[in-house]
Amino acid sequence: MRHLLKLVLVLGGFVAIPVWAEVRSVETHFFQSKLGDFQAELENVKKDNKKGIFLFFEMDDCPWCARMKANILNQSAVQDFYRSNFLIYSVDVKGDVPMIDFNGKPTTEKAFALENRVRATPTMLFVDGTGKILTRFTGPTRSVDEMLLLGRYVVDDSYKQMPFTKYKQAAPAVSTIRIE
Repeated sequence: MRHLLKLVLVLGGFVAIPVWAEVRSVETHFFQSKLGDFQAELENVKKDNKKGIFLFFEMDDCPWCARMKANILNQSAVQDFYRSNFLIYSVDVKGDVPMIDFNGKPTTEKAFALENRVRATPTMLFVDGTGKILTRFTGPTRSVDEMLLLGRYVVDDSYKQMPFTKYKQAAPAVSTIRIE
């Protein structure tokens, strides 16, 4: 039963996975199909009344990216929250796929990653409707709650007042799924 996850208690830091967590495909329920033109996607941000664009920079052989996809980005709560607030795209840091950046310049995924100072994977960028980077998070999130908190940090404009680490410390502790 994919909708009913088993309760998992393991030594070493794992906590209980709630039985109400729904797991769905990352490719069909989280990432959106790219048009290959991020400048055009900026218009969709406005048209769809979104906060901005969420970019997930990854590569095939990244164990942390795979872990996030298998344990965090596949959770319905994460997918629903991010889909309601952002357009969501994956960018392959080694990809040679042609694309258009936010300024209308032809490039490739690999060059786009380098231009945006992506040096490790995963790296997550939140971009506003004008193509300006609001904030970045490098490395995997540790839990579903941290991923949701990261999204709320941007949606609530808290990135303007404090760094994410300080925001996390001020947030009430809620624990559902933790990845160790």
